[in-house]
Amino acid sequence: MIDVETPDGVADCYLTKPAGGQSHPGVLLMIDAIGLRARIKEMADRIAAQGYVVLAPNIFYRAGRAPIWPDVNLADPGARAEFMQKLGPIASALTPEAMGSDGGAYLAKLAELADGKVAITGYCMGGRHGWQIAASHPDRVAALGGFHTGGMVTDAPDSPHLRAPEVKATVYWGFADNDQSMTAEQIATLNQAMDAAGISYTSEVYAGAMHGYTMSDQGAYNEAAAERHFEALFDLLRRTL
Repeated sequence: MIDVETPDGVADCYLTKPAGGQSHPGVLLMIDAIGLRARIKEMADRIAAQGYVVLAPNIFYRAGRAPIWPDVNLADPGARAEFMQKLGPIASALTPEAMGSDGGAYLAKLAELADGKVAITGYCMGGRHGWQIAASHPDRVAALGGFHTGGMVTDAPDSPHLRAPEVKATVYWGFADNDQSMTAEQIATLNQAMDAAGISYTSEVYAGAMHGYTMSDQGAYNEAAAERHFEALFDLLRRTL
């Protein structure tokens, strides 16, 4: 665990890298709503084993150091309702401006630790936040992978998909088939925005997968989809870094 200073405070982050003293490219891992925990560290370690320096920030650092809410079980309806109530005000602080600012700090730390441009991999809301960082720092981000990401297309004037012209990264989306936060219509709208912006991208829907399919500590976990995600991510990293 290391601390990274941001304009709004100090973010506690998990840092993992390959053994030895060689230089490696950097990957910024943007966590899901459940927070920085053992599963995230496990995933970061697996990515690092492929030859990357991986930084996984506690994006909720404004609310406290990780874990913000330990042992949450979203399969329990009561626990899920309580979790969503607590998450609302914390997540609302993660505006596009805040993510651009925080992202600059995370990318600067990776620049100290890794070589060249950075790739971002994001999960659930982390994919959306990774997109905001890629749009805010196009010269630093070579690739973005977003997995079971929702909320990319809304009716709001600042809907994330409208920032497509700012994104210069190569993009991969692995959407969940059963995810009401990113419907087939919304995926089509996002794809159209990326087409219009000239983004090099791949957009896939994982059949039978639910929102959260990579998270083995939650009920939505789908081992086949999670392994497919790792294959797609590693291919993206090899092609762009």
